[in-house]
Amino acid sequence: MFNKLTAMPADPILGLLTKYREDNHVQKVDLGVGVYKDETGHTPILSCVKKAEKYRLDTESTKVYIGPTGSADFNRLMSELAFGTENPAIMANRVRTVSTPGGTGALRVAADFIKRCNPNAVLWVSDPTWANHTGLFEAAGITVKTYPYYDYKTKSLKFDEMKAALSQVGSNDVVLLHACCHNPSGMDLNQQQWDEIIALTVEQGFTPLIDMAYQGFGDGVDEDAYGVRKMAASVSNMILCSSCSKNFGLYRERIGACSIIGKNAAASDIAFSVLLYVVRCIYSMPPAHGAAIVETILGSEELKQEWLDELTVMRDRINGNRTMLVNKLKEIGVTRNFDFITHQKGMFSFLGITPAQVAQLQSEYSVYMVDSSRISIAGIGTGNVDYLAKSIAKIL
Repeated sequence: MFNKLTAMPADPILGLLTKYREDNHVQKVDLGVGVYKDETGHTPILSCVKKAEKYRLDTESTKVYIGPTGSADFNRLMSELAFGTENPAIMANRVRTVSTPGGTGALRVAADFIKRCNPNAVLWVSDPTWANHTGLFEAAGITVKTYPYYDYKTKSLKFDEMKAALSQVGSNDVVLLHACCHNPSGMDLNQQQWDEIIALTVEQGFTPLIDMAYQGFGDGVDEDAYGVRKMAASVSNMILCSSCSKNFGLYRERIGACSIIGKNAAASDIAFSVLLYVVRCIYSMPPAHGAAIVETILGSEELKQEWLDELTVMRDRINGNRTMLVNKLKEIGVTRNFDFITHQKGMFSFLGITPAQVAQLQSEYSVYMVDSSRISIAGIGTGNVDYLAKSIAKIL
């Protein structure tokens, strides 16, 4: 059986990480992997997480399964964090949430759920989108198509083209939207644009699936949830996939959530039964440790405030890195306009250089990024920004 297989292409980001680790250049720069890093290049454990873990270790009394839904407290707190405590969908008891193995697990649960709702549904994703979106949904047997989103020439949104494309999407299809900190472009919808997309969603009747992997990394926890909350208050059906990897720094704990909203409580209960069957068929029971950490933090006024403070530090560092790089490029005499980087949100941006220039940065200067020139902003620091800017200037 195995002899019939052909090798799959290697993940470009994981391959890039291997090359970076094997590089002995003293000034090498990693702009590939999308994880938060502090000034020293380290991804630390948040102080609030350490405190919640200690509480967990001191109070945990069993390792028994927690059930397919996961922790009820985690699910409730994550729903309130995403939708807001007074959202009409929550007040009407229309939201149902399960904890999942990371945001990726939430997306796969959503994919299989969509397949059971409508086997012929088409999923529409932005062009570009997170590289794993297409593979996740195609693995569930769903046809994936794209709608216009990012203009590589003007470094801006193709908003009119996006609206025109979505106005042709049928009511039996699903449209995937990024809640904030668009991966990989960093270009987000503003509130007015969200309002227009939500109105279009209501008019067309398609189901919105919102991927929220970076809540709090853009403008703030509440600000980043604007589109999610207004969409939930406006539509009859909706799916939300969220992750605790980035904003809680729980990358290896693999904890996320998948929420669905039905047109009323009874419809939500029926949909939830299908969602639970999907969970049972994929992984049966979710992991407990990461969820326990998050619910301990969100359930404590003191720890939640500490988390918000630490999240602000991470967000401010990323935004500061954007400005720092652009200013440094100007300072050393680069005439190309990179101001678009400061107008974007979250972890990523496209530099807008060619694959050949990306390869040159890697081979001659040990600066690592994927071929599309997408960079992880968190990989920039005061210790490497001079070298990075000078390297970019040389290849330009």
